[in-house]
Parts: sequence; C-alpha cells; structure tokens
Amino acid sequence: MKKRAPNTHRELELLDALRRLGGTARNSELANMLAVSEETVRRTIKALSKAGTVERVHGGAYLAGVQGDPSFFRRISQHAEEKRRIAGHIAKMVQDQMTVFLDVGSTTAFVAEELRRAGNLTIVSNSIGIGQALAGINGNRVHLLGGEMQSDERGTFGHVAHRQVQRYAFDLVVLSTDAILDRKGFLYQSLAEADLASVVVRNADHVVMAAAHFKFGETAPYVGPDPRMVHTLVTDRAPKGTLADSIGQWGVNVHVADGP
Repeated sequence: MKKRAPNTHRELELLDALRRLGGTARNSELANMLAVSEETVRRTIKALSKAGTVERVHGGAYLAGVQGDPSFFRRISQHAEEKRRIAGHIAKMVQDQMTVFLDVGSTTAFVAEELRRAGNLTIVSNSIGIGQALAGINGNRVHLLGGEMQSDERGTFGHVAHRQVQRYAFDLVVLSTDAILDRKGFLYQSLAEADLASVVVRNADHVVMAAAHFKFGETAPYVGPDPRMVHTLVTDRAPKGTLADSIGQWGVNVHVADGP
C-alpha cells in the first residue's frame, strides 16, 4: 500500500485551527483565521478529507473520529439553498454602522457570511463561528458574549450572556427558531436558546426572525420571545391557514425571500 506523504504546512495549520475552534468550523471561519482565501481552505480540506483526517460538510469541515457529525453541521447542510436566500434578504436590511445581534442558528450563519460584505458594524453574538467569521472584516467590531459553552450549538448561554447582552442597544436583532406554531409562537428545542432570545429582543429597535418554511407547524418544548415583539419574519414561502392568521394577529410582517 502506498504511504501518504506527510501533511503540508498548510494542512497542519488548518488542522490546528480546527482544533482551536473546537473541532468544527465553517470555511469562512478558517479562511479568516488563516488569512487565506476560502478556495484555499476548500482545497486543503479536500486533501485532508481524502486522507480521512477531516470530514467535509456543506460549507465547512470537522475533525474525523472526534465527535461524529456535529448537530450544527447536520442542520446547516439541510435546506441550504432556502437558508441562503433568506440570509441574502436579511443582509439587505443591514446598513453600515449598525449594531446587530446574531444568534447561533444555522440560518444566521448564512447571514453572517452575507455580512462579510458590510462595513463598520458592531456585531454581538453568542456564536463562536459568527465571531470568527466577522472579526476584522471591513472595520467590523465583534463582541462575543460570555457564559456557559454548549458545544452542540457552538455558542455561549446562561446568566452571564444575559447580563452582557442587556448592555447593548441593538438596531437589528436576527434570531432563528426551531418551530413556529399558531397560538404558541416561536419555539425552541433548547431552553437556554429560548431564554437568551427572550432577553435580546427587549433591547432591539427591529427584531427579525429567520425561518424556512419547514419550521411552519412544527413544535418544540420551549417558548421563545413574545411573538408580538418580533417585527419581521423572513422566510422562503409564505405561511398559510391558521398560522398565517396568528402571525397577522401578532403584528409580524412576513417577507418572502426571492428565489434564485
């Protein structure tokens, strides 16, 4: 059997970056961390994947044999086109010099990629990936909330995060959700995520909920922010029936992102 050549310097750098980011990362995070293009990152990941050192997923990679397929990357690989359209629509709502909060959701990760084109933003997030993707880009200032780390969400939560986030005055808050149900509102699988979302909206001029249509009519155990505090729902298909009625009663404006 032919023995594989030793890892190149670039491959070793990328592996080290992955370890420092907790074993998982998006291509944009790695490119920013290594000060190289995303194309260089993709080529390096492809080589490492052939060797079995890393596993490739849509938009990123994770170290093989460490933690299996992380839930974040399973989510971000699903319905990627819909999430990208939603993110593009939300990015158009952001103006230079705004103060913006982005949560740990997979759709929000696509928003962060779009915001790499914006400038002089103050970005606040509890997502490690978003912090790494936007730090040092176009004069942006990035503030990462403290708190207890939840590795499956790649973010920080808890009373420290709540206390810190209350110190900001947000022009725009972008949130994700796990489910939207009539009569109940925006629901979450994680209590910690639901609690942080409920705190963040109190200091926001404009709250945007980013959710693809497959979240409609689904359910989850934890109630998020009061739906009447959400100004806009950005989605890929308009809700119908009783859900549409409830969203109208909450006073939420629905924006349907344009197709490709």
